[in-house]
Amino acid sequence: MSELLSIPRQAERIRDVIRYIHMFKNATVVIYIDDSLLDSPLFSSHIRDICLIHEAGLKVLIVPGARNRIDQVLANAHIEWRMHNSCRITTEDAMPLIKMAAFDVSNRIMTALAGEKRTAVIGNWVRARGKGVIDGFDYGTSGEIDKLQEESIQTILEKDFIPIFPCIGWSLTGKPYNISSIQLAQQIAIHLKADKLFFMMPSVEISGNNFSIPEEIGVSHDNCVPAMNIEELDAFITKNKDRNNSVLSLLELAKDACLNGVSRVHIINSSLEGTLPCEIFSNLGSGTMIYKSNYGGIRPMTREDIPAILNLIRPFVERGILLPRSEQQLQEQFQNYIVYEVDNGIRACAALIPYEDTQMEISAVAVDETFAHIGIGPKIINYLIEKAKVQKAKCVFVLTTQTADWFEKLGFKNSTVDSLPEKRKQLWTPNRGSKVFRLTF
Repeated sequence: MSELLSIPRQAERIRDVIRYIHMFKNATVVIYIDDSLLDSPLFSSHIRDICLIHEAGLKVLIVPGARNRIDQVLANAHIEWRMHNSCRITTEDAMPLIKMAAFDVSNRIMTALAGEKRTAVIGNWVRARGKGVIDGFDYGTSGEIDKLQEESIQTILEKDFIPIFPCIGWSLTGKPYNISSIQLAQQIAIHLKADKLFFMMPSVEISGNNFSIPEEIGVSHDNCVPAMNIEELDAFITKNKDRNNSVLSLLELAKDACLNGVSRVHIINSSLEGTLPCEIFSNLGSGTMIYKSNYGGIRPMTREDIPAILNLIRPFVERGILLPRSEQQLQEQFQNYIVYEVDNGIRACAALIPYEDTQMEISAVAVDETFAHIGIGPKIINYLIEKAKVQKAKCVFVLTTQTADWFEKLGFKNSTVDSLPEKRKQLWTPNRGSKVFRLTF
């Protein structure tokens, strides 16, 4: 029996994957890979996942980090360096070794892709300039992006190849500069208006275990932050501003990318197997997504939403939390409903029912259990409360059998059946025994 009950959930996950494959076909995806991953037992698994994503029709670009490899090569050659504002500071004699290390990392990734029968190309598509002297400090061989050869990159992508970008740029005179791989990935994503930018970092986790999470930001079952819009990200950074943490710098880069045309930035833990496809082809993924707009939101229900609504409320009806609704009922009452949509998938619904005595009922509240811990429920309730106020309601009420604590947390107070509008009172039955909770304006 349990297997039969799990079939709808399995089917919904399959529908999600199909929807995302359709949504992101031909999407441009820039992936930063930290070079610590190269010696990880998960390296081949992640490469295989990248190939599967590419095979699904996404345009993949890879920017490998090379810091660890460069550290190793310079240490073996007894060449000193230091870091300043996240830039490696070296003398000119270090550049041949830095180039060698950067291309070595890129070659390892290209070889791994070839093993999965994917064609990759390492190129010098980045024109750079020296950072020069800033506030009296000479950055030496450290450079920044001056221009990308976008036409050449697009040609590579159109041929279904995967371009790989070493962390080296060349000036107009052919002088090489060492560029931050993380910043390079961000700038490539901005220049190409990428649909997605991934930072695959070891053991990165944005959660309540290592950060202070503002109340308005939802968390998953394991206390991690699955997604933040720009406004939520600002609140997060402000709340954690006293932490000296490289993740905060990464979040600032993510914010800047979103404000400059990148649709979504994902920070994912490369220490977990399968994290990349889970992040692309599921609603909540496995890391933290930063986005500006067009991810999740409330809108009025349409008749076309009825099959999805019936599917959404079915588990709640089976558990006795909600009363059954028929397709005909939804057809007649759809104007009273709102839905919360995430990437074209309906993940929550609720209705606001008006009565003649200026009372209004919030009913049919259902949130997909996968999303129950990221704050969607309170958002739709608050939305309906504000809508009721605009419509000059004197109060809103709910009838519930199993979610009294949840509504009390949102400010509702215990009330009586006798206080219900006469029309609604006639529908109340002692067999079900629903409790009444009310919020008065």
